[in-house]
Amino acid sequence: MITTQQRTAPQSSFRRSIIYLFITMILLYILYPNLLLTDNDRNKSYPTTTNLSTKVESSSNHSSVTELSTTKKVVEKEPLESTRPAPAVEMIEQSLGNYHRYDTQLKHIAFGIAASSNLWETRKEYIKAWWRPQETRGVVWVDKNVRTRRNESLPEIRVSQDTSRFKYLNRQGSRSALRITRVVSETLKLGMKDIRWFVMGDDDTVFVVNNVVRVLSKYDHTQFYYLGSASESHIQNIFFSYAMAFGGGGFAISYPLAKELSKMQDMCIQRYPALYGSDDRIQACMAELGVPLTRELGFHQYDVYGNLLGLLGAHPVTPLVSLHHLDVVEPIFPGMKRPKAISHLLEAAKEDSASLMQQSICYDSTRYWSITVSWGYVVQILRGVMSPRELEMPSRTFLNWYKRADYTAYAFNTRPVGRHPCQNPFVFYMSKVKYDRPRRQTIGVYYRHKKKSRYCRWRMASPERLDSVVVLKKRDDLRWKKDIFKNIVIKISTTMYLVNSVGTQSPRRDCCRVLQSDKNTTMILSVGNCREGEISELQTKKESLYGSWLHLCISMVWLDGLLLMLRARKNSFTVYVSTKGFRGWSVFGLEHRQVVSYGSMSILTEVGGEDHCASCGLAINAGLVQSG
Repeated sequence: MITTQQRTAPQSSFRRSIIYLFITMILLYILYPNLLLTDNDRNKSYPTTTNLSTKVESSSNHSSVTELSTTKKVVEKEPLESTRPAPAVEMIEQSLGNYHRYDTQLKHIAFGIAASSNLWETRKEYIKAWWRPQETRGVVWVDKNVRTRRNESLPEIRVSQDTSRFKYLNRQGSRSALRITRVVSETLKLGMKDIRWFVMGDDDTVFVVNNVVRVLSKYDHTQFYYLGSASESHIQNIFFSYAMAFGGGGFAISYPLAKELSKMQDMCIQRYPALYGSDDRIQACMAELGVPLTRELGFHQYDVYGNLLGLLGAHPVTPLVSLHHLDVVEPIFPGMKRPKAISHLLEAAKEDSASLMQQSICYDSTRYWSITVSWGYVVQILRGVMSPRELEMPSRTFLNWYKRADYTAYAFNTRPVGRHPCQNPFVFYMSKVKYDRPRRQTIGVYYRHKKKSRYCRWRMASPERLDSVVVLKKRDDLRWKKDIFKNIVIKISTTMYLVNSVGTQSPRRDCCRVLQSDKNTTMILSVGNCREGEISELQTKKESLYGSWLHLCISMVWLDGLLLMLRARKNSFTVYVSTKGFRGWSVFGLEHRQVVSYGSMSILTEVGGEDHCASCGLAINAGLVQSG
């Protein structure tokens, strides 16, 4: 007789066998695909970045890539850092979309310069200042033959083709606009080899050549690009177009676009006989081609009169590419002739062209001065505290193109020039810049421009005691093309790729710092990239105003006096106003009867006029209150 234990023993053994078999099948199911993928990865060659773009196009159901590099280099595989089994991974050196930086060099650029035989003897000096023989390529196009001397540092000179067959119906303009319009097309037809860009300018246009290369290197020269900038005059932009690159400031056209333009330009010119100039005809043809203007703020038309100090002292955060209308404005360095002043400026560009005219702002916290540096050109020091928001606006040292002191006629924000003698800046122009190799930095010396000014009654330290400012700066040739690398995983079909994307560093204004000086007549500044957490602000010791009575006075410009007596209590201030003039700190930007708040304090100011200053013992500006 068989017992129950004897019957159950074979059954439990059978169950264990089934469980072991089931576990084995699961393990094989998990491990086999991974072994198969690994074997396939060993046997197949990795795709190059060239055929990767083809895979992206064919895989419409998978993630897409905007633009892939055409580099043929096969890069070794790197494993993805993941706990899961890694499929095929490829490191592709490329940049995505508009972040691609192209290796455009000076030899890839052809300059087309429109010149007049009547002004040639004067204007050629501007061309000599920036032209580099044996390096720069291009042609000067004139209306008739001009005299030249041997060994002059000038480009090749050619006479433009006859344009008498084209109609010109604008009574206010000149037929020379037709000839100048065709400069790009005529330069293209010369057949210069290995050209990627055509840059157009006038004979009084000065280019900072290295910065031209830097700007054009951001763009794909195989695409249609029309680069330039509008006028500084709002009225000029209305008369012509905000979508037009003004020719005097210069503009750039990529080679493929220049080829398309040359095919249709003569017919295009015939359709616009009533237009005024050459640049509006170019823009009309661009509109027919459907190519918009790509704005680059470093191209400067300078449709202004007077002194460029306000504009050049507050240059936007972008490379300085060109200057124009130099015969119309005052010499940029006082006491120099115009061509000499340009050559002097370009001497600084030889040491650090990428930083030329770049603004930095700082404050002297012991003397309460506002300092703005336009590297390679000028240092300005103002009494009192002025916010960076205002200092980065150009001061109106110039008139608009119609010679009116109308601040609404500009296409950008401006600020007024101080009418009070204590508000006028002390201006230090660049004298020389040299490179200190042991310290790997540039040393710039700026001397004060001495001119007669009205007496200032403010009892505070005056920059008038300074004779010079020394600016120390690390040379930064790569400031406009610093690349940020990020790894992006892209899945295409069943393969994953680790893409090394390149992004250009965002623009930022330099920071400056006031250093100790052994001489009372010299200020030393350090200019460079902002450190972590560094901002442009006045560092002061905040004093407690609570629990005491304070009597402070504020003087207002162009009023016969104003006495502000401030009564301080624990959590509030009461303001009384009467008429009596006093000296004081400089306060800008306040409007009529505007309340300025700082913490629990509120101060009611009553201001008469656009320019004013305030306080003896109380400085108010951009949220700053300092007791005296």
